[in-house]
Amino acid sequence: MAKSGLAARLYRGEADLNIVGKRKLWFGVAGALVLIAVLSFALNGFKLGIEFAGGNSFQVPASVGTLDRAEQTVDEALAAEAPDVQVVTAQKVGGTSGEYYEMRTGQLTAEQANAAKTAMAEKFGIQADQISGSQVSEAWGSQVTSRAFLGLLIFLAVVTVYLVLRFEWRMAVAAIISLLTNLVLTSGIYSLVGFEVTPSTIIGFLTILGFALYDVVVVFDKVQENTRGITANNNLTYGEASNLALNQSLMRSLNTSVVALLPVGGLLFIGAGLLGAGTLKDLGLVLFVGMAVAFLTSILLATPLLVLLKNQDPRISAHNKRVHARRAAISRGEVTPKGAPRPAPSGDQPVEADAALAGAAPKVGARPSGKRPSGARGGRPGGGNRPGGAKRR
Repeated sequence: MAKSGLAARLYRGEADLNIVGKRKLWFGVAGALVLIAVLSFALNGFKLGIEFAGGNSFQVPASVGTLDRAEQTVDEALAAEAPDVQVVTAQKVGGTSGEYYEMRTGQLTAEQANAAKTAMAEKFGIQADQISGSQVSEAWGSQVTSRAFLGLLIFLAVVTVYLVLRFEWRMAVAAIISLLTNLVLTSGIYSLVGFEVTPSTIIGFLTILGFALYDVVVVFDKVQENTRGITANNNLTYGEASNLALNQSLMRSLNTSVVALLPVGGLLFIGAGLLGAGTLKDLGLVLFVGMAVAFLTSILLATPLLVLLKNQDPRISAHNKRVHARRAAISRGEVTPKGAPRPAPSGDQPVEADAALAGAAPKVGARPSGKRPSGARGGRPGGGNRPGGAKRR
């Protein structure tokens, strides 16, 4: 029972999952998810951190109490000085001088920031110099965004050249579309859930591109191995050979993704969640979401899309037609498949398989396999060089 389980068959590459055959389903699901993501971009937008939207940051010693109480106190101090501004995010951060709470607020003028800082010190019962503050302009965030976008374009260009040289242009197109879909879906999750976008998020987005590319290359390498010289025989279509490659590399991709997600999950849930390391939250979150989406797109989207592009190739299209025509002829009984017994010619014992017949029948141009007459050479009687076979003395 254990040997025939799904996990065992996945490990041996024998699960026979029809992933490529259901490509219309995967394309439909991916298209619907991309549409939802785009609508979320238009309607919800993104929750930008102060690095992108501009704002102020205040650091309050953690000794003032709990994080919730500190956030409430800062909101009360801001309400008196700037009623339209409130705390956007609050997190606990550790440093060389001890732990403190970082409160990020909307944009304040210099006068409002100083007045809010004094009001916070009075409410917390501490000295004003124990609270530090800084202001971030949105111009810095726009600069980070433009540089990240430039880095993305360079990355995609280098990846395209590599894939064209390593594989072919159709594989490069399928891989790039899979990578872009991964970015759109991950961004859509950020927009729908309302995760804050910070510089760490941008770094995480660029990081998951490398992981997604690795996953796609692993699968495409197996596809190339299975489809090399495929037109020389009429056993499998290009899609069937690619689907076999997916099944053979599925367990490897799954193991790679799980191994990569475990430390990232520890970084996110233990480091940021339990230990309160808020600086790790943004990076861990985008890595966890992006790697999970990258695994799905590399399996369900990249290879089916490659098959769709390859089927447009006249050589592959003609090969697929030959495979289907041969199968149709076999089903009608016009062609005997290799290895199947041939019908007996006159009601006698069935003839063995083609391989056995091929071994029994002489090949074209081969000499007869029967023995020559003993004592004869070249068919002459007597076995000698002259009639009678006797030599001259």
